[in-house]
Amino acid sequence: MTILNIRNLRWMASYWRRELSPRKALRSIRKSLHAWLRFWSSFQAYSKIMPRDDSASLDYLYPCIYDVTATTEIEPTYFYQDAWAFEHIVNVRPPYHVDVGSHHKYVALLSKVLPVTMVDIRPLSLPLDSLTFRQGSILALPYEDGTVPSISSLCVVEHIGLGRYGDPLDPKGTEKALAELKRIVAPGGDLYLSIPLDDENRTYFNAHRAFSETYLMEIFKPFDVMDRRYIFGNEFCSEQHSGFGTGCYWLRKPAV
Repeated sequence: MTILNIRNLRWMASYWRRELSPRKALRSIRKSLHAWLRFWSSFQAYSKIMPRDDSASLDYLYPCIYDVTATTEIEPTYFYQDAWAFEHIVNVRPPYHVDVGSHHKYVALLSKVLPVTMVDIRPLSLPLDSLTFRQGSILALPYEDGTVPSISSLCVVEHIGLGRYGDPLDPKGTEKALAELKRIVAPGGDLYLSIPLDDENRTYFNAHRAFSETYLMEIFKPFDVMDRRYIFGNEFCSEQHSGFGTGCYWLRKPAV
């Protein structure tokens, strides 16, 4: 039996008609012929070693043809910033923590080691018994002034005011969101942020904004910078580079 026989080709044609547009199907053939050949070769070899009372039916194929890679591919921003914030928060060990709009996986894991409330404009689609949720806007957080000991908001404030998530358009949305986060931090409390950096303030409508670090340092006042790290490309570093990247900042509100 050849690797690409009539039966296999018919299955692929049906799969592409069901899953892809004609243009995407043609692109898939050109881009992935080697991967498909590997898939069918593997299927053929697997069929030969299956027990007689079982079979690898074409009806239940689920091709994962792009997973043979030399390395485990990782999106660097969330990978580095979430691990960075998680480590600091766990080491500080606040009595409880509030997160505003960060990635749900980071928040879920953090909720397993200390009490966490997640605030977002949209409820999570799945419940988690260790995680408390409060619906609210980063522009009007549901907390009194100076009452929260520990807060994180990672890859969030740069989106505010650009309408990406149905929020009102506002060129100063990021600044207003930062002011609101600072408002609710308790004296001596901590705020963990990640924000896109660039050589100057720029708006990449309607994805996000990016800022010079000099500008951010003025906005962060009077908070003290306890730690800062940077993500440029695949590098997590302690020195800022030129061009576009992400800054991770651990800020502490001065005690009264």
